[in-house]
Amino acid sequence: MTYKHLKPLLLAASVTFALAACGKQEQAPAPAPASTAPVAAATTASAAKPVNVFDVAELDSNINACQDFNGFVNAKWVGANPIPQDRTRWGAFDALAEQSLKTQHDIVEAAAKNAAQAKPGSIEQKIGYLYQAGMDQDAINKLGYQPIKPQLDQIDALKKPADVAKYITDRFAEGDQQVFGFGSGADFKDAKIQIGFAQQSGLGLPTRDYYTDKKYADIREAYKGYIAKSLELTGVSDADAKKQADDVLAFETKLAEASLSPTQMRDLDNQYHFVSVADADKITPHFKWEDFFKAQGVTIDKGFSLSQPKFFAELDKLLASAPISQWQAYLRFHTISDASPALSTAFQDNRFDFYGKTLSGQPEQKPLWKRVLGAVNGSMGEALGQLYVAKEFTPEAKQRAQELVTNVRDALKDRITHLDWMSDATKQKALQKWEKFLPKIGYPDHWRGWDGLDIKQGDYYGDLQAAAKFNYQWDIGHIGKPTDRTEWGMTPQTVNAYYDPSTNTINFPAAILQPPFFYANGDDAINYGGIGAVIGHEASHGFDDQGAQFDGDGNKSDWWTAQDKSQFKARSGKLVDQFNGYAPLKDKPDLHVNGQLTLGENIADLGGLNVAYDALQDALKKNPAEAQQKIDGYTQDQRYFLSWARVWRNNTREKQAELYLNIDPHSPASLRAIGAPSNMTAFAQAFQCKTGDAMVRDGEKQVKIW
Repeated sequence: MTYKHLKPLLLAASVTFALAACGKQEQAPAPAPASTAPVAAATTASAAKPVNVFDVAELDSNINACQDFNGFVNAKWVGANPIPQDRTRWGAFDALAEQSLKTQHDIVEAAAKNAAQAKPGSIEQKIGYLYQAGMDQDAINKLGYQPIKPQLDQIDALKKPADVAKYITDRFAEGDQQVFGFGSGADFKDAKIQIGFAQQSGLGLPTRDYYTDKKYADIREAYKGYIAKSLELTGVSDADAKKQADDVLAFETKLAEASLSPTQMRDLDNQYHFVSVADADKITPHFKWEDFFKAQGVTIDKGFSLSQPKFFAELDKLLASAPISQWQAYLRFHTISDASPALSTAFQDNRFDFYGKTLSGQPEQKPLWKRVLGAVNGSMGEALGQLYVAKEFTPEAKQRAQELVTNVRDALKDRITHLDWMSDATKQKALQKWEKFLPKIGYPDHWRGWDGLDIKQGDYYGDLQAAAKFNYQWDIGHIGKPTDRTEWGMTPQTVNAYYDPSTNTINFPAAILQPPFFYANGDDAINYGGIGAVIGHEASHGFDDQGAQFDGDGNKSDWWTAQDKSQFKARSGKLVDQFNGYAPLKDKPDLHVNGQLTLGENIADLGGLNVAYDALQDALKKNPAEAQQKIDGYTQDQRYFLSWARVWRNNTREKQAELYLNIDPHSPASLRAIGAPSNMTAFAQAFQCKTGDAMVRDGEKQVKIW
């Protein structure tokens, strides 16, 4: 699992969102775009006559746009596009991600077909052999659980706490992270240098509430059933498997009680706790960090971040007090569960039955090719991205995207300059940060190297393990070295975007620079309401409740006056209250959005939509004819907001929706379609809405931040 000290601030929840899978994923450090020369301000529409890029037949005339804008724009589409059986949600992001998957599928199929003839050691050959091995389900089935038997034997041989500590340490060195997470990241106090970050982890359920709240009792029982069956599939007797399942749940409950909630983890003071190795050993006297770092091949100079001390103190307590048999049950189960996607069909189905059906409500498992392609992305994602970009992304598309980024960034600067609630002293600091933004568009200027990763033909589990170790070593190899702002933390084939506060970079992968976000021949309103608002969203993350605590160099720094900080807190608090009031699940009216958990994304939506709207107005001033033009009866302002809402069309299964409310820092898509526009006077004017309409928040209720 990739562990970064500060999660990149994504535009949307990952389309491949997964829980409790310490999978063998590619380690990618913090983002970083290449610096680009300024581009002259321009409209982004093609010189050709604007084409119809928005089908107004999809609009529902029976729904009042001023009462339910999401329904007006998206209800008909959602009703006509049911969620596929192998998914837990379906919407604009998902449809585009499916398109990306099909392209990637063609690439890996070709790589597999030609692997034997490919240049030895090339990424084409490695991807081909890896995909080829994963698709050979018959060979995988014949092996059963044999690929993990050596690990299970090691666990069986554990006798004392020191053995457990050494086992955990040794597994980390193989890229197999157990109980906690470890990786590299920019130092909060000196972002130019990478340090090590150790973080809480080790739970098989989403959050601590799932272990303690009575409303999740059924899920806990189902989880115990999953644990027991996982053990039985490796030959453990039914009775012993049930006992071990009880032990695992009890063990994880103790870890959970010492773990921070998702909301607490958004507090930056809970993400960074710098200690020397000697001081870390005082917190965990039964787990020697010097031994750990030596085994990883990492040299720690002044220290590292033991990010959640309470969690690690509990881990140490369990090392000292938990029976060895309980540790063995815990490690045995997680070894099986983590490996299940690469083992025989029985293991794959067992894992899906719990995490897919029970926890997320997904009726059917994804077809094998999608699961194996997911593993390829987790293991060699940037390498696959190199092949994807060569096939899908043109220099012309990158140039148009650069124009949009320039225009939206200029609009953000102008908006900061003219804020009426911020002092000049803080404005100057904000503008200094703005000056240091680095946008990355499409793909890296310099690709990762893959020399040293040995992918063998016909060894799926072994190949995934080799990739896990390779990527882990690549990640922790950054520790003690300068931060490289040109590295990417997201692959080009990913339909998403992100901002990283620790490097002050914004990233727009190639896969999102397509309809419905971006149209090469679309009118300005559609493009600014789509990809323009995405750009504004990511740039606004630099000034959300988390991003605003970092300066332009990526250091956690208090650059606000006390009065401005108080103003910001009061204004963002109104946004917390707005989203706390939403209860999106019809059958569960008492389950509300967590406005504090989702605050950063909601600030970015509001700021991004305002900034992109300003950029649109600037573009239209340069093209008065377009400004006055109606397309299909809708003005440019109306089309701008229609494009924004269309991006968030989405339907999610109830179990998955509830899960998102508990763990996801993004608000439900249907609320993102309406949350920001309802705070904008420009929206009310565009659709002639009046005070009292659901889509009009005016007076004291209206939220204005950036």
